Parts: sequence; C-alpha cells; structure tokens
Amino acid sequence: MATTPIRFGIWALVHGPRGAHQDPEEPYDASWERNRDLILAAEELGYDSTLIAQHTINPHQEDLDQLEAWSAAAAIAALTKRIEIIAAIKPYLYHPVVLAKLALGIENISRGRFAINLVNAWNRPELEKAGIGFPEHDARYAYGKEWISVVARLMEGERLSYEGDHFKVTDYALRPSSLYRRRPVIYVGGESEPARDLVAGHGDLWFINGQPLEDVAGLIADVAARPRGAAPPLRFGLSAFVVARETREQAQAAYERLLSLAAKDAPMKAIQKRNTDPKVVMIQTMQKTPHVGSNGGTAAGLVGSYDEVAARVEEFHAAGIELFMLQFQPFEAEMRRFALEVIPRVRARRSAGPVERQAQSSGRGG
Repeated sequence: MATTPIRFGIWALVHGPRGAHQDPEEPYDASWERNRDLILAAEELGYDSTLIAQHTINPHQEDLDQLEAWSAAAAIAALTKRIEIIAAIKPYLYHPVVLAKLALGIENISRGRFAINLVNAWNRPELEKAGIGFPEHDARYAYGKEWISVVARLMEGERLSYEGDHFKVTDYALRPSSLYRRRPVIYVGGESEPARDLVAGHGDLWFINGQPLEDVAGLIADVAARPRGAAPPLRFGLSAFVVARETREQAQAAYERLLSLAAKDAPMKAIQKRNTDPKVVMIQTMQKTPHVGSNGGTAAGLVGSYDEVAARVEEFHAAGIELFMLQFQPFEAEMRRFALEVIPRVRARRSAGPVERQAQSSGRGG
C-alpha cells in the first residue's frame, strides 16, 4: 500500500460546468464570485488543493465567459488560509521572467501554498488569433522545456544568465524569492513522449488524465523509471469526475442523466475538436471510453456507491496517485457529498487492517 498521503482537490469552474453545459441544476457561471465562493467552501470542507485552468478565451465556445486564472489565483491566495492554489500556464503567453515574478508574488501572498501547472497548449485559436502562432506539437514541448528551466531557476532565487534557442536572460534575479520554501511546486500535464520527458526532468508532480486503473499504473511505471538526477522522486496526480451515491444503482442513474445532458453539447464539442491539435494525447485518451467531464472525467471509474468509490480511490493510491483533482455536477452539492460521504470512508479504509478493508469491499454496491 502506498505510504504517501492521499490529497483531494477540485477543479475551479473557470469556464462553466465540467460535465454538461445544458444542465438545469448547474446554470452557466464562470464568474469570479462563484469561483471565490466555491474554493472557500472547498477549503472549509477539507479539500487540499484547487486547480485554476488557464485560458484567455473560452476553449469551448468563444462567446462564453472565461475567468482569468492568474489574477483569480492571487485573489484566492489572499482569501484562503490552507488550500493549495495551482494556476495553469501556457508558456507562449508569458515570458518566463514575467511569469516567474508573478508566481513568486502569489507564493508569498499565499504564504507558501502556490503551484504552477505547465500545459503546453492544445487550443489553436487562443494562440493563432493573438498572432503568437501555434507551432507543431513537439516544438511546443521543446519551447516549454526551455521555458520551465528558466522559470524554475528564477523562482529559486538564482541570479541567472542563460542563452538558449528561445530565450536570452542576462544577470537576472528576482527578489523576494519564496519566503517559505525553495520555490513553488511545478505540476506538469500531458502524456505524449515529449511530455513525459519534460515532467521527468523538470516537474514535481505529473497530472494524469482520467482513465482506467491499469492504464494509469502503466503511465506511472514508465515515468517513474526515468532519470531524475538529484531531484526527489516524482509524485503523481489524477483528474477524475465523481458520481457517488448511496447505492450503485443510484450512481448509475445520475451518471446516465449527465451523459444524456452532455450529448446535447455535441456542436460545442465539434468546435473544440476542430480547434485542437490532433497530436495531443489527452484528446486521443478521452476518445477511448464514453465519459462525462473534461480531462478523462468518469473514465477513471469513480462512479458507484460511496464504498465503491472509496475503494477505487484506494486502488489508484496504491498504484501511486497522491492527488485526486476532482470534478462534480452540480458542483457545490456533489463536492459536499463527496467530502461528507466518501472522504471519511477513504480515511477509514486507510486506518483499517487488510481483513477489515476486505470486509468493507465485500459490501460494495450499497
């Protein structure tokens, strides 16, 4: 059994519902006020982390609202006391010197609770319409690898002189550096070969998209075996959409309702597909299994009775997953349900012996 702690986080609703956009129980609301209240509620319920995805324009439909990630992260940092704040970033949108300075600012506002999530871009119009351009897949990762090497060293307080293929930095140092630890944590997303190479060399935690346990275990084994130099062992996180109820039948009915509602978003998904680089492995993974939610969603299998979902979480944790970054719908009600019903079961299973865990598992399905 894995010895690392289990942590639970939530995806902030920066561009509306995560499962279906035409759900009467989840009206579209990507406002600052809604996200502020959501994250404050998550912290009160005991969640450990929140991920604020970064888009300048809505990736699903450009006339829909889109919260700006980094200004929101700074504000959340000032309002919260305990929860980790992860802001995603696409390297082409910010020079590494500027981004490192922003990251250190939020790190110090939060008193050492900030992290960045490096995402090497998949939404073509976001970059092309800004005149930045959209290089091919592997070129984006080469750029991101150089970009994060500069950002990491500046966040550590190093006085940096650097010249590479994309950046030239001369005698540059940022003050103050982190007042609470060496630097903010670096999360990395992406499952292609260049992404795996990047996270092994420069990441602290790898975000894996929701997918079956055996696939996740294979990904972890591959990347964990890659050389890390003097860096600590890589940690792992999983994105997942949760549908948990007292019984398996109730959960399946709720899942099928969401699946039916998500089907109404087909025109929106077609636009997103046209705008997405087909080489992005996330998109290939998400097409394997019918699912609800983004980044793999329910493909991770966290659909079932409270006991079933708790057992499934434990199985992923045993395979190496430390952080579960979760989606729900309707978000606030289901986030609360998970905190009150599933997390205590996970904790109880963690403290139980093998015989007791087997007995708990035999009662799955309600």
